[in-house]
Amino acid sequence: MTPFDSAADLKDAPPTGDRLRPKDAATLILVRRDGPVPRVLMGRRAQGHVFMASKWVFPGGRVDPVDRTAPASSELTPETAVALQRGATASRARSLACAAVRETWEEAGLLLARPVAARPAIGPWRAFTERGVAPDLGALSYVARAITPPGRARRFDARFFLADAERLAGLDPAGGDRELDEVAWLTLDEAGRQDLPAITRFVLGEVSARLEAPDRPVPFVRMVRGQHVVETA
Repeated sequence: MTPFDSAADLKDAPPTGDRLRPKDAATLILVRRDGPVPRVLMGRRAQGHVFMASKWVFPGGRVDPVDRTAPASSELTPETAVALQRGATASRARSLACAAVRETWEEAGLLLARPVAARPAIGPWRAFTERGVAPDLGALSYVARAITPPGRARRFDARFFLADAERLAGLDPAGGDRELDEVAWLTLDEAGRQDLPAITRFVLGEVSARLEAPDRPVPFVRMVRGQHVVETA
């Protein structure tokens, strides 16, 4: 497993004493392989954020209640569904996958989706249904899980997904909701030189290793008795 930098994590988000339950969240790592070396999509969080301001991250965010009933053009592969359901119900697993796709559209303007028959617009999914597309969940593989330690200003139980950029409707980020003030395709080396949160750096290392060994076990980062541990999800 990739080592996790606990000291950097503490510096990223010092304890505040808050007693918060982690909220379900999902992140999508998109990989382009149309050049000499792979590139990943990353964005820099705007300066005004309370949590991880100005850090470079992968698109992602909290699960919305409507993610549970979002339409899809393809469902999770059996392998991905089984892996996710080791720590979630089938409904929750699907919601997490949908959230990763939706957040990528909202933050970066990129659609991991395929055409479907016309459907009524539903809340945050209106941008998809109005374009006649729905999430391509079959493009996702599950690569990591992490729970923010207790006492932080924000806490998430985050699942990280990987997808090939060739499954996108287009490769040019089309803007977003200003959660990210810059979005770019970076080589793995370029990404590693940015100001990354400890968990993002950890997952970037996992992605690099997974491109060589797709069957790697899924790591699960959490705090146990005051210490960060990396287990298998």
